[in-house]
Amino acid sequence: MEIEDLVNEYLYHCLARGYTKKTMINKRQEYKHLVIYLKEKRGITEIESITIFDLKAYFRQKQLSGLQASSIVSMRKIIAAFFSWCEKEEYLKGNLMKKVESPKVPKKILEGFTVEDVQAMIDCFSSKSYLEVRNKAIIAMLADCGLRSMELRGLMYGDLKEISILVHGKGNKDRTVYISPVLKKILIKYERHRKQYFSDKTIHEDNYFLTYKGTCLSNVALYNVIKEAGRRAGIKDKRISPHTFRHFFSVQSLSSGNLDVYSLSRLLGHSDISTTQKYLLSMNDEQLFNKAISSSPLMGMGKK
Repeated sequence: MEIEDLVNEYLYHCLARGYTKKTMINKRQEYKHLVIYLKEKRGITEIESITIFDLKAYFRQKQLSGLQASSIVSMRKIIAAFFSWCEKEEYLKGNLMKKVESPKVPKKILEGFTVEDVQAMIDCFSSKSYLEVRNKAIIAMLADCGLRSMELRGLMYGDLKEISILVHGKGNKDRTVYISPVLKKILIKYERHRKQYFSDKTIHEDNYFLTYKGTCLSNVALYNVIKEAGRRAGIKDKRISPHTFRHFFSVQSLSSGNLDVYSLSRLLGHSDISTTQKYLLSMNDEQLFNKAISSSPLMGMGKK
């Protein structure tokens, strides 16, 4: 059968299962590259003609082009999902991708934000204008709730309750995270400024965080807010991104000893707890020391 026909069928299968827009874009892009490579470089247009060597050659040329190992691993997962579906639908007798190894991704320990870094980024925004107050609220929420970029941008006004937030997570999975009193204070001020600012302007979308035009934040706009916070706070040689705030939230939660890895996994929206456990690797010696002392059995006995 023609590879392109099966790819189109599989994409409709994914749409029927409710995959997100971003996931579908990634899938379409990767399958397009694979189909072109097989046709132009290997002379293959039918699924039955593909061999393990063809697939290995495809990933080999990705490596030779200088692509990072982590990116190749992501691409491999997308292609493996297609071949797995072909096997289940009996278009193929087996999944060829099972014999195509993934490149080893070097483990990098992210140098995260300190408490002082985050406080400086929150404090660098004033309370004099809508955008300043909004930016302060964005930084505070990222640090206090550990939301992904798309989750924060996708928050609707009605998603925020008195002490909790309904988060629309990855893979269309909703979860609840909680608002601390410190964050609540900042959000109350933001909501007041938001109401005043848009009292004589049109709000085009019901997102919680809005641009000055009353539209939802783009991915670029959010990154610009975060980069500006890092610049004002004088933070250098660290990755300034939503994920670094997510990392900060995770490490602080675990090092405090007040939250176990299973509870943190639920708050972060991880489907696999092993993903959450990776944050334990980036705890520094001082954080490990404080965690060990707070959980010491003898220290506990001394309080009785």
